[in-house]
Amino acid sequence: MLRDTNELIVCPGVYDGISARVALQVGFPALYMTGAGTTASRLGMADLGIAHLSDMKDHAEMIANLDPYGPPLIADMDTGYGGPLIVDKAVKAYIRAGVAGFHIEDQIQNKRCGHLAGKKVVPEEEYYMRIRAAKGAKDAMNSDIVLIARTDALQQLGYDECIKRLKVARELGADVGLLEGYTSKEMAAKTVKEFAPWPILLNMVENGATPIITTKEAHEMGFRIMIFSFAALAPAMLAIQETFLRLKKEGVVGTLKNVTPRALFEVCGLQESIVIDTAAGGGSFADGV
Repeated sequence: MLRDTNELIVCPGVYDGISARVALQVGFPALYMTGAGTTASRLGMADLGIAHLSDMKDHAEMIANLDPYGPPLIADMDTGYGGPLIVDKAVKAYIRAGVAGFHIEDQIQNKRCGHLAGKKVVPEEEYYMRIRAAKGAKDAMNSDIVLIARTDALQQLGYDECIKRLKVARELGADVGLLEGYTSKEMAAKTVKEFAPWPILLNMVENGATPIITTKEAHEMGFRIMIFSFAALAPAMLAIQETFLRLKKEGVVGTLKNVTPRALFEVCGLQESIVIDTAAGGGSFADGV
């Protein structure tokens, strides 16, 4: 997709089946599976490096295959979950799962969300080892999966160290760069110029470390991909809280009249299921649904 367009590729952050289905219904050129959202929805935990490879791969495989011929999925791969052998295993697992791209970072294994304080990163050579292992796995599978090199070093080591790490990652074969947690728009724009024409991805987490940058601004700066990690998770949490409080206080959910069970299932592929059953000669839906 990066080769086919010069437009900014906007990816909403999805964290489960229903959020992915809604994103597919609305229509986006690509989707992003957020690690924070996966950890919250799958494990009910904060993004503190708790999710394992199996959690992330299984979740990514489910989302990627809701519409395997539709928008490509970029998925969080955190730190790669271990040394070179584990990184190799992780990349190959993502490829087999149908993931189109992933980012791998330089935080320590006991990592945390990129927009929390107190982050620590590994020595640069350990980071480069992760990138080499990821590139080696990609090449071994003869895959065109997009390898996104992410650095979280800004908070601990400063901007220049981030640039140094991303430049080496580029030399090692990373397809895209990601500097996490810009603290100003000027820094974001400077990074894009530093690496042009190598593609740079922007992670826009509203109310996080980075000031709000719109898709229009990001495009004008020259970013190629923009992910919104909390685009579904934060609004969903607030909506669920509000609904549950109403139920507790008023004894009613208050769902809008047009949001029927069937309407919800339509978003989740009801018609596709009917077509499959009918085409095979099944009679499950002969009497309607």
